Amino acid sequence: MIEALLTGWGLGLAAGISPGPLLTLVITATLERGLGAGWRVASAPLWSDAPVILVSLWLVSSLPSKFLAGLGLLGGGLVVFLGLEALWRARRPLILAPPSGGGRRDILTGVLVNLLSPAPWLFWLTVGGPLSVALWRQSAGHGLAFGVSFYAALVGTKGGLAVLVASGRHRLEGRGYRIVLALCGLLMVGLGIALAIQGWNILEQGDGRADF
Repeated sequence: MIEALLTGWGLGLAAGISPGPLLTLVITATLERGLGAGWRVASAPLWSDAPVILVSLWLVSSLPSKFLAGLGLLGGGLVVFLGLEALWRARRPLILAPPSGGGRRDILTGVLVNLLSPAPWLFWLTVGGPLSVALWRQSAGHGLAFGVSFYAALVGTKGGLAVLVASGRHRLEGRGYRIVLALCGLLMVGLGIALAIQGWNILEQGDGRADF
C-alpha cells in the first residue's frame, strides 16, 4: 500500500510541475482573475481524466496512430488560439481584476485543453494504465491508493503554483503584468505549434498502429 501511494505521489508531482499547456493556462488564469480561477483550471484533470483513462486503455489495441495524430492537431490549434488571445490582451493597459466568482468558463477551458493534449493520453497509455492494472490485480486498495495519491499530487502541485503566482499578482502592475502575460501567451503558442507538429509527424508516418 505504501509503495502504491509513493508511486502515485511521485508520478503526480512530476506531472504537476511539468511544463505544458494546462500549467501555462493555470498561471495565465491566476494572473488575470486570481487564485480561484487558477485553482479551477488546475482541477481540470479531476473532471476530464476519467474518460481519458478508459479510452486510453481501449486505444492501446483498438485504434490506429492517426487518432492520436488528429488529437494532437486539434489540441495544438486550441492552445495556439488561447496563446494568441493572451498576447492580444497583453497589448492593452490591463487592470488586475478582483478574484472572479464564476468558474464555469475556467473549468471548461481547462477541461478542453486537458482532453485535447496528448500528454494525459500518452501517460495513461504507456505508464498509468499498465501500472494501475498491475496494482489493481494485487488488490483494489493498491489501485485506489495509486489513483488517489496521483491526482492529489497532480492537482495539488498545480494549485500550489497558482498560490505562488497569486501571492505576487498585485505586485505585477502595469508593464510588468503585461510582460508576464505576453510571455505566457508566447509559451502557449509555442506549445500549441509543437503539439500540432507532433500530430502532423504521426500522420506522415502512415496508417500503422501506435507502438506503445
